[in-house]
Amino acid sequence: MSRKLALRTSTFVVATGVAAATALVAAPVDAARSPGAAPQRTTAARVLASGLNNPRHLVFRGGTLYVAEAGKGGTKNCVPGPEDPTAFVCYGATGSIMRLGKHPRRIITGLPSIGDKGTGASALGPSGITTVGGKLAFTVGGGGTPAHRATLPASARRIGTLVVASHRGKSWTRHTLRQVADLMRFEARNDPDGQGADSDPTGLIRRGSHFLTTDSGGNDLLRAGGGDPIRVLAKFGNRMVDNPFAPGQVPMQSVPTAVAVGPGGALFVSELTGFPFPQGAARIFRVVPGHAPTVWATGLTNVTDLTWYRGSLYAVQLANTGLLAPGLPVGSLVKVHRGSTHTRIGSNLHAPYGVAMRNGTAFVTTCSVCAGGGKVVRMQLP
Repeated sequence: MSRKLALRTSTFVVATGVAAATALVAAPVDAARSPGAAPQRTTAARVLASGLNNPRHLVFRGGTLYVAEAGKGGTKNCVPGPEDPTAFVCYGATGSIMRLGKHPRRIITGLPSIGDKGTGASALGPSGITTVGGKLAFTVGGGGTPAHRATLPASARRIGTLVVASHRGKSWTRHTLRQVADLMRFEARNDPDGQGADSDPTGLIRRGSHFLTTDSGGNDLLRAGGGDPIRVLAKFGNRMVDNPFAPGQVPMQSVPTAVAVGPGGALFVSELTGFPFPQGAARIFRVVPGHAPTVWATGLTNVTDLTWYRGSLYAVQLANTGLLAPGLPVGSLVKVHRGSTHTRIGSNLHAPYGVAMRNGTAFVTTCSVCAGGGKVVRMQLP
């Protein structure tokens, strides 16, 4: 894996050095708030499912919940980690799509995954997920370029792509996978943000005949599918921020993580931020295709997912105090208000990542950097 990923912050590749080594450490009690946060209105979280491998985004199809699991890596093609050359990350076909419900099971397996050697923590693999009628679509993250992908086993060819899964008959026992777009190849050929090719597709939604996806490595929002060429809808540039380890400032990348359709049909994009992941520096962008993105909300920290529900915007903060804080990240579900003041709905969540809403209840993936320790929790909205 390219060592420059440590600076380009392909979401969890860079977070590996921060979170993976401590993925099984008990989280401290969260007594902090995001800058400008409104009084908390937290509700208790109840576990719906456990034993997941680095769970990321999730989606409802009818009354059934589906979760993208980034997997737990494997034992093949081990290379030094992007931040710590003494720690290795390895490839394995352990990514999956899980269906929850009365009889939960992994309906699609054998998908690419790159995780920490030995623990499988902080893996990259299946990330965004959405529905297409009776089908499921998902992105497969990984970071890097087609040249790196080509050095991995044949099962890794789906890294950096958008895939549609169709089942045969009434169950997922028999299914087919169709590649809709090679987002990694598009990034390598075009490098829209001009900072060197690096692709890690994450969030995913369906809009009309097209898919919209955030590329956390490429720092852009893409439109794909519908029989049309891949198109860049928005690019998210760097900011200069204080270096926590030395005098002066460093460029911080945006790292967009998810997209949602909001009022008036505008698009809203969440931001993780790159190194040094400062508290309160993440933003929500409003995107109207054909125009430059505008900042809609500020004062958030390391946001990984967002959704509009009943006229309000909700977002997941992976780490309330920033990813450089020691220990397993402790994050929250936040009701986002335009501007910089927001309301905590669910707090003390261990490394939360994705969110889906149904019947006044929020469903959130937690321990999203844990192999075998991931969960889906649910909480009633106040």
